[in-house]
Amino acid sequence: MQTQFQDYIPKHAILKVQSLLAHGNLVVKIKKERKTKHGDYKPLYDGKHQITINSNLNKFRFLITLIHEIAHFEAFKTYGRFIKPHGQEWKQTFQHLMLPFLNPEVFPNNLLPLLAKHFKNPKASSDTDIQLALALKQFDEPNDKTFIFEVPLGHTFKLYNGKVFKMLKKRVKRYECVEIKTGKLYLFNANAEVELIKQ
Repeated sequence: MQTQFQDYIPKHAILKVQSLLAHGNLVVKIKKERKTKHGDYKPLYDGKHQITINSNLNKFRFLITLIHEIAHFEAFKTYGRFIKPHGQEWKQTFQHLMLPFLNPEVFPNNLLPLLAKHFKNPKASSDTDIQLALALKQFDEPNDKTFIFEVPLGHTFKLYNGKVFKMLKKRVKRYECVEIKTGKLYLFNANAEVELIKQ
């Protein structure tokens, strides 16, 4: 594992991560922020494998994302290329790899119960686990963004891509909003970060 990783993950996770990355054919690259994903994994044509992780993640989300992507690599090695990306083989591999990190030396005590619950049946993205995603965000750098669930009904807000929406109503878990320009309806997760437009 390159020295640069030591700045991105909790100190007590470094040795365990080093052993997971001790493969000559696995390359890990740190990338600038991508709005649509925290990281990804892909097998390359030359027999090597590549993982990319966003550089802007806090150290706990970075570690979870890194193990998520290593689980793709391990599941590919064990079960082959025809498994579902986030199917049972990946879930079991992710659970197995993550278990040694779920302790108070690596994660803060307030995150551990949420992580234990999440890893009973890990999802394709930890962002879909609203409680865990919100708990992880408290460790992010402060910004001027607002969570969707904090946007008052009838208020307008802007996404990172400049699109402007109006908050309509809450459904069971998600929030129904209309894009001002097109009139199209969209559903947002409660923990989506947006920029409020002053009324």
